[in-house]
Amino acid sequence: MSEGRQIPFGRPWVTDEDRAAVLRVLDGHVLTHGPEGKAFEVEFGEFLGDGAACVAVSSCMAALHLSCLHCGFHQGDEVIVAAQTHTATAHAVEWTGATPVFVDCDPATGNVTAERLDAAVTARTRGIVLVHFIGIPCDMPSIMRVAERHRLRVIEDCALAVGARWNGRHVGLFGDAGCFSFYPVKHMTTGEGGMFASQHRDVADAVTRLRGFGVDRTHGERSMPGIYDVPELGLNYRMSELQAALGRSQLQRMPENLQRRRENFERLRSQLVEVPNVHVLDDEQPDAQSSHYCLTAVLEAPLARCRREIVAHLNAAGVGTSTYYPHPVPRLSYYRERYGYAPDRYAGAEQISDASVALPTGPHVSIADADYIGRQFKAACQEVRE
Repeated sequence: MSEGRQIPFGRPWVTDEDRAAVLRVLDGHVLTHGPEGKAFEVEFGEFLGDGAACVAVSSCMAALHLSCLHCGFHQGDEVIVAAQTHTATAHAVEWTGATPVFVDCDPATGNVTAERLDAAVTARTRGIVLVHFIGIPCDMPSIMRVAERHRLRVIEDCALAVGARWNGRHVGLFGDAGCFSFYPVKHMTTGEGGMFASQHRDVADAVTRLRGFGVDRTHGERSMPGIYDVPELGLNYRMSELQAALGRSQLQRMPENLQRRRENFERLRSQLVEVPNVHVLDDEQPDAQSSHYCLTAVLEAPLARCRREIVAHLNAAGVGTSTYYPHPVPRLSYYRERYGYAPDRYAGAEQISDASVALPTGPHVSIADADYIGRQFKAACQEVRE
């Protein structure tokens, strides 16, 4: 049935050049606080464009938490959070003591909209934490108009959106902060790791201090080794030189990576449009440019009740799948028990969580693989109809 194919949902694209970059660090004597991390920050900022100032961190969750701390969220505040996202997006708010207020998504894209955000604003609202779902850009100009009208801070979760742009501007550079992930199956990897990005150098400098215990000066700024002060509370969210070296090497292949993902997505989508009762999440605005992290096929009735059988067929055929995400965040046990859950408020998120299949589009997928995935998906849908 599998024709001998094994196509995982995600696979890190690691080359000999990547390995050599890491080994060069190991051949030296500096494993943290070194030139690789600084260079990675500069080069990632250049990739984003528009003068982005970046801070390399230990994970996207770290970047989100640092962003919330910098924005000053605290107990008594409300922060609007996308319901359809990874739990890290909400956790970052929860750890500040502020209350996340969840907003449903547009079922066509998985993203929050300006209208939904505007309707959720109260006198206690201090910010918005949104996600560019599976790399599809939110309509940031419309969202920023809402934020400016209500004087709200905006944090963009760009974990799946490296390469995504709106009208040529990279996501993460519209609000106060953008947060990127370099987890192994993302667009690029540092093993674990992330990046904080801002339009403003002074914001990046403040977050750099928060990232490193609140220490007031770098190693190079110290008049005597080991002498510094700690004027503020901080955390240890640093990235190592090994991770930064791998990230720098991976970043060089991002144009090819994004091109392969786009080609695989388009090839696969062209086959799925033929399948009744299936719609593919995609950017719908001409100004939007997706990162094509994956292809998410949302099953409608009567297929929706057969998702488990469709996934089993695909997996038996050697096609890896995933789900983005298994629940709307407010339905997860922690948030449901803490804040309650009203199903009628999250119909769009529930549809995506409960009735979608995420298919691979990464650079490990060939065009022939994409065709094979499409054939198997169509066969699975036909099988469950019979």
